[in-house]
Amino acid sequence: MKLLRAPLQIEDIMELSMGDEVLVQGSIYAARDAAHKNMVQSLENGEGLPFDIEGQIIYYVGPCPAPPGKIIGSAGPTTSGRMDTYAHLLIAKGLKAMIGKGPRDQNVIEAMKKYGAVYLATVGGAGAYLARCIKDVETIAYPELGPESLLKMEVQDFPCVVAIDARGNDIYRLEKGAEVADD
Repeated sequence: MKLLRAPLQIEDIMELSMGDEVLVQGSIYAARDAAHKNMVQSLENGEGLPFDIEGQIIYYVGPCPAPPGKIIGSAGPTTSGRMDTYAHLLIAKGLKAMIGKGPRDQNVIEAMKKYGAVYLATVGGAGAYLARCIKDVETIAYPELGPESLLKMEVQDFPCVVAIDARGNDIYRLEKGAEVADD
């Protein structure tokens, strides 16, 4: 089991291989489709992002409202492919890891290889369990988006698997007989 804590360096990324189990610690950012659209529009307009993306981790989640006495509701991953349109630019700007579920398109994988990033998968359907790993939540941008606002989360022992490493080895394609790159 490997530990990951942002901000991540290229050395952290290159040490990871497809299939490695990791526990994410510390600050991560949570965003879904609408927040990604806003972030990319800001970059395309020459504006900055609401946080320094260099070396950071984004979790693709739109958590449920917090029940009484809790800081967050169920917080399971959303389908990552919905962020594929936006991921390339964010990776180019320094994003080092993404957490979600499901396969990614080839353009995202090529950006990960070019800039040194990884895609981490976590278990869909386990939102209540994953919420227990989230220790604090703060809305940092786009509050009008409700559950799709940009959040900063403090996590402890957040379980993931390296689904796609920085060499392009893809757990979703391996099952189809793809070869594993070892460079």
